[in-house]
Amino acid sequence: MHTNQFQICLLPGDGIGNEILEPCVRMLHRACARIGGISIAGTEAPAGAACYRDQGTALPKATMDLARSSDAILLAAMGDPAIRYSDGTEIAPQIDMRIELDLYAGVRPVRSIRGVGGPLSDPRAQTLDFVLIRESTEGLFSSFGKGKVYDDHAEDTQIITRKGSERLFRFAFRLGEQRKASGSEGVVTCVDKANVFKSFAFFREIFDEIAEEFTNLQARHAYVDATALDMVRKPWVFDVMVTENMFGDILSDLSAGLIGGMGMAPSADIGDDHAVFQPCHGSAPDIAGKGLANPAAMVLSGAMMLDWLGHRHAENSAIRAGRLLQAAVDEAFASGLKSIEFGGEDGTVAIVSAIEAALDNIDPETI
Repeated sequence: MHTNQFQICLLPGDGIGNEILEPCVRMLHRACARIGGISIAGTEAPAGAACYRDQGTALPKATMDLARSSDAILLAAMGDPAIRYSDGTEIAPQIDMRIELDLYAGVRPVRSIRGVGGPLSDPRAQTLDFVLIRESTEGLFSSFGKGKVYDDHAEDTQIITRKGSERLFRFAFRLGEQRKASGSEGVVTCVDKANVFKSFAFFREIFDEIAEEFTNLQARHAYVDATALDMVRKPWVFDVMVTENMFGDILSDLSAGLIGGMGMAPSADIGDDHAVFQPCHGSAPDIAGKGLANPAAMVLSGAMMLDWLGHRHAENSAIRAGRLLQAAVDEAFASGLKSIEFGGEDGTVAIVSAIEAALDNIDPETI
């Protein structure tokens, strides 16, 4: 049988990074083997705060070269509050990587997992399934590293371009089509503050233009403040949400809270030629080495990577392997697994063991 092998750039980073990346890679290998026809080959590279401390750069050229030449990038966690640049800002090479590789679509799935309780009591909040997409290269984040501080004031500038907005909205509508084909409502909501800022009125105008290319989907508008309210009152009304970088940064954390927290929240930053997959949480240096980290978001990010590779290369086996890995996480937590952050006693080893057991027990023919 022909086997398609994907080359993956692995970035453990800082803190709990290696503790969650190593078992994730092991499970990726197992999921691919169970489905058959595909495999992955991972190569680790340094990046992050510790790398900056040791080498004087947070993102070495050799690491970027590897990232560019790989089929996908799997990133665990980066940053350490105790290690900062001379201007006092935290080290975040993952943001530099988004800019270097032009990863304009930040994809944050919001999906309830049975057995993982959220903060909302309404039964509909236990079956959430929507996606938040944040523009990742411009907006207010375009001032990253460029803000100015004067004696009496400081300033950061938001930039929204037509090119950046058009490609972002097409990405969102294409995802809406893909989700509708799988049974979702087919609604794409533009989240902005167009009633106050000209840049957001421009953003919304372009959204409406692109919406005309996708007549099979519904296009809606929402202000960011009202959206934050509705994400607490009735988050089940959303399907695909698309917004500017800073708004997306904030709303994605709120989204994670709806499904049990950052430990359950995967993500991807996707461009036309490259993609990085990573959990939404940080490096958690306070629990590093203690065996307390929840690797679920890391594993789910790996599943997203397989799905993206499958669609990009028309390789259905990769899509099925991603579904198998996601199903294994679901089954593990539905069986009663309860991680430390939820007040349980299950640490990294217990969670990994439960997911691996589910991975072996699920019949791949059902995926």
